[in-house]
Amino acid sequence: MTDEREWRRELVHERAMKDDFMARHPESPFVAERIPFHPLKYFPPDPRLRVAARLERRGSPEEAYLRTNRDGQAVMRYVGDLVFEVGSRPCRLRVYHAGEGVGTSVFVPFRDSSSGKETYGPGRYLTLDLNERDEYDLDFNRAFNPYCAYTDAFECGFPPSENDLPVAIRAGEKVWAADRNPRTPNALLLDRVRGRLAAPARRTPQRPVGSPGGRVRARPSSPTRGRPRSR
Repeated sequence: MTDEREWRRELVHERAMKDDFMARHPESPFVAERIPFHPLKYFPPDPRLRVAARLERRGSPEEAYLRTNRDGQAVMRYVGDLVFEVGSRPCRLRVYHAGEGVGTSVFVPFRDSSSGKETYGPGRYLTLDLNERDEYDLDFNRAFNPYCAYTDAFECGFPPSENDLPVAIRAGEKVWAADRNPRTPNALLLDRVRGRLAAPARRTPQRPVGSPGGRVRARPSSPTRGRPRSR
């Protein structure tokens, strides 16, 4: 781990870069969907929510399906479980690989006690790059929202129930807007069924861009942001 001063400096820089990307880049959901942008909202950096984690790998990755905000399924490979503690509470999170095109990057969707209140109800994401030691700096200060937190034009995977943490993770990105914060994934789907949400915009798919903590880089279509709905 980097020392705390350097870590804070990096975090502030990453968040500024991410705001610039969201405000200006043609692959930003705000630019692509012509949504007025205001700077993303974050909790203050909290080093207590930067924890050491160990990956308990499965013998071989297992096919898994994550429900999406379109009531569809995102096909993943379940790699194993991150084991760590928040305060004195033992926690586990399932880790997923999205398949070809993402290299060693893995996807960690989660919900916690702040979901549907201070943070996006259907869940937030982390990504990590796998290493041979299976030891990780799990930094919840780099937790981010999927693109469907900002616009209905993107399809995003929900965390499985196994990834509901028994603690409040008041770190990372906050909810974008109060009127876009269903309390749970089911609440989002029920609102759509009842016609409370507008029909999604449809457009030609493009490559979502982004990585944890505002490190912006091009990457293939991935559940870590969401896929645009095709025409």
